Amino acid sequence: MKSRVTFVQNCRDHRRKQPLGTARRTPVVAMVDADPTLSTSHSFYDVARHGILQVAGEDRYGRRVVTFSCCRMPPSHELNHQRLLEYLKFTLDQHVEHDYTIVYFHYGLNSRNKPSLSWLQSAYKEFDRKYKKNLKALYVVHPTSFIKVLWNLFRPLISHKFGKKVTYFSSLRELREHLQCDQLPVPLEVLRYDEKLRSLHEGGPPPSTKTPPPRPPLPTQQFGVSLQYLKDKNQGELIPPVLRLTVTYLREKGLHTEGLFRRSASAQTVRLVQRLLDQGKPVNFDDYGDIHVPAVILKTFLRELPQPLLTFEAYERVMGITNVESSLRVTHCRQILRSLPEHNYAVLRYLVAFLHAVSQESILNKMTSSNLACVFGLNLIWPSQGTSSLSALLPLNLFTELLIEYYETIFSGHEGPGERALGPADAGGQGSHHIRGCGGTDPPQPSPGLSSLRVP
Repeated sequence: MKSRVTFVQNCRDHRRKQPLGTARRTPVVAMVDADPTLSTSHSFYDVARHGILQVAGEDRYGRRVVTFSCCRMPPSHELNHQRLLEYLKFTLDQHVEHDYTIVYFHYGLNSRNKPSLSWLQSAYKEFDRKYKKNLKALYVVHPTSFIKVLWNLFRPLISHKFGKKVTYFSSLRELREHLQCDQLPVPLEVLRYDEKLRSLHEGGPPPSTKTPPPRPPLPTQQFGVSLQYLKDKNQGELIPPVLRLTVTYLREKGLHTEGLFRRSASAQTVRLVQRLLDQGKPVNFDDYGDIHVPAVILKTFLRELPQPLLTFEAYERVMGITNVESSLRVTHCRQILRSLPEHNYAVLRYLVAFLHAVSQESILNKMTSSNLACVFGLNLIWPSQGTSSLSALLPLNLFTELLIEYYETIFSGHEGPGERALGPADAGGQGSHHIRGCGGTDPPQPSPGLSSLRVP
């Protein structure tokens, strides 16, 4: 339960210190600058202000993506490399309990900002099995001969298993095709360097940046289309078919699976299932023998919505959750949900009812409301432009944790947008409300049944 302890401690340390996070969002990649709203009281402000590290959401296989940009490193005399190491560990500590990926942008490393070899050697030794176990991939972008020399020097220290996780990409295009993360922040310097390389390779000016017109989606399309499109193509049904399919399967067979939603699944299998669902063909998850396949499919569906389930309009209000007095935060959540479109509210309620049921079985599956919030926060909402900054993770995760932890109060105690008041049966509960405070020690209660959930 270490991830929960870390998250709660971070909340206590920074809840009153960290400002609202804002950024710009564009498809596939986004130029990234250091977070202008980063508080000077941040524990690692001296390092974080440079924007060397960024948390870039998740790839389509459910892995959290962390980027390291060498071009953001100032000259060595302006940066304490030991503090950089501590900040890197501080950041990764919030994600190492889950599968994650590191993208290393090598461009910009030079003699002025390059750490010493002795520091690199000690840094590698600092990252023990805790950090390496769930690191699924280390992508090195724009490698140079220095990387090859460095690899040969460190070869005696690097295990064969870890070495297989390293992949080199000579261009951003190769990285995008492999990673397929639509929230990947790329520094402007790296974008320009990549354009320069492409121009030299092709022997001419960079190609036109015009985007070809999108093809119309299939009538049976499930991923990358709006909730309204899914409703129109499914006889007015509010709950998207892929969401109902995955939730029903996981509710029946996955509630006791340790690490549910934390583990990734075979990329090839996930792509196959997505293709089948988009084509309207039947899918039986039993055929794949991996409970994490439907879990990743569910997260992928949320992540590929054209607009986040909580909507772009609610982003700033969600960011403000840390500025609200603790005793009023549940009320604040309810007020935000009242402003959601009726369709979004119905889908969100259906999803959170299931996540609440998962958290109620945390003794077996280890997925507390806090752990689930770390997984789903960035899948429920993101800014309309750019990516969520590192400082935005705290309010995003806190808001999501409140939705899951206080599900029955938030969704059952008031009228949703444009609908009648919800009774216990509608909300998926069984009568009395048992509410546990964040970080509380009350024993988990029996999981509320979801079979009674009805969506108006």
